[in-house]
Amino acid sequence: MAIQPIRLFGDPILRKPAREVVDFDRELRKLVEDLTDTMLAAPGAGLAAPQLGVGLRAFTWHVDGEVGHLINPTLELSEEMQEGLEGCLSIPELSIECRRALSVVARGFDMYGEPVTIHGSDLLARAIQHETDHLDGVLFIDRLDTDARKQAMRMIRESEWFGLERPTVKVSPHPMRGLGL
Repeated sequence: MAIQPIRLFGDPILRKPAREVVDFDRELRKLVEDLTDTMLAAPGAGLAAPQLGVGLRAFTWHVDGEVGHLINPTLELSEEMQEGLEGCLSIPELSIECRRALSVVARGFDMYGEPVTIHGSDLLARAIQHETDHLDGVLFIDRLDTDARKQAMRMIRESEWFGLERPTVKVSPHPMRGLGL
């Protein structure tokens, strides 16, 4: 098991767009394993590579007992919308109503480079949209209306974890090609 520290709100990597995965190698499979183990231990409904400090377009999800991952996702969103509570492992103890598309068709690749298409609605659609946002440097609080965002920011500033030091980052002995922070 390879549980990693999750980057918290305020860490610059959470605001940086991630790069496309080009190498579907052992290192990527290890990243997917680390994402999955960390997400399940947290526990959470999803986790994106930037949340572990890796600037690659990869994420995992755990919804309704299904665990999966997607690399280099592209999304087709329904016009029908849903409102629902949303939280984030990088913003602990905060859940707030957020508007998302009700359903999604997500296309990308698995960790071996095979094409994958995921059809999701309700919570799975929310998780896929949330994690894809992370890959673009977008946090769910960015999607809130002004009043809700002010409330969320107030709650973040008052939280026990806000302003804590970021986790110690170990430098990989393997070439990261500028993707690890």
